[in-house]
Amino acid sequence: MNRRSFLGVATGMALSEAGAQGPPIPIIDTHIHLYDPTRAQGVPWPPRDNTLIYRTVLPDGYRKVTKPLGIVGAIEVECSPWLEDNQWVLDVAAKDTIVVGTVGDLEPGKPGFRRDLSRFHKNPLFLGIRFGYLWGRSLATELPKPEFISDIKALAEAGLELDAVGGASLPGELVRLTDQVPELRVVIDHLPSVDPPKEAPTRARYDAALRELAKRPQIYVKVSEVLRRSGDRVPYELSFYRSRLDEIWDIFGPDRLLYGSDWPNSDPLGTYAQVLNVVREYFTGKGREAAEKYFWKNSVAAYRWVKREAAQPQSTRA
Repeated sequence: MNRRSFLGVATGMALSEAGAQGPPIPIIDTHIHLYDPTRAQGVPWPPRDNTLIYRTVLPDGYRKVTKPLGIVGAIEVECSPWLEDNQWVLDVAAKDTIVVGTVGDLEPGKPGFRRDLSRFHKNPLFLGIRFGYLWGRSLATELPKPEFISDIKALAEAGLELDAVGGASLPGELVRLTDQVPELRVVIDHLPSVDPPKEAPTRARYDAALRELAKRPQIYVKVSEVLRRSGDRVPYELSFYRSRLDEIWDIFGPDRLLYGSDWPNSDPLGTYAQVLNVVREYFTGKGREAAEKYFWKNSVAAYRWVKREAAQPQSTRA
């Protein structure tokens, strides 16, 4: 048995052991990407020179990677600003029931947003949109614009969520956004990868914004992009990441944290099993109830995803 296979089996066994007081804990992965560079139009991302992830990435490949690990469903998150790629993902997802939803790409505040939102919202797999510094956009720039806020209100009124991605300024921007649209459900992507500010006054404002967001029950945090390089290696030991995970846990607690792999973006840093193993060890160490919330229950509240297979735990939507 090679090392990659061993890690996959070991992770699957560990999750089963975590369920020793009950059945194994099912896992909903709230952050994967799908794309196909062989399409006639190609893809806007990833770049061709990123050879580790510049390949066709579809649900059947995801199934093969995750089959031994207890993954029962996944939410695709946009990796293209092209309008019709929303439809492409929905068409791909329709053919494979491991995909329980998609977070698309539309631009609030731009002409046609309401029309496009209505179009894609007709598909129950369309769960929301992502917005942040991707594709040259800026939440800070858009927040003062009434048309942006109006479209975000329309998103919330439709029962859809907003994935938010950004750097250390993002928490403060989200406080301002949810002050204006308090009913909006927000999922903060990849918070473990964000380096808090080093200067004391800026760090204090950053921490205060996170704690304010933690008071707002419609705000969730994706514990994804946990692995990182340290010198010339990527550590796979929980001890390297524990302090950062503790900071997030201490602020947001067990009811607001979600599992996301960021597959296949994660491939340059480790196998899927290695990505999973660090957070699996951390959250099962918090007890079965906390692990269940992290690995699937909180995702139901955050995304309202669609149950499509018998192995997927019951969600709030048919």
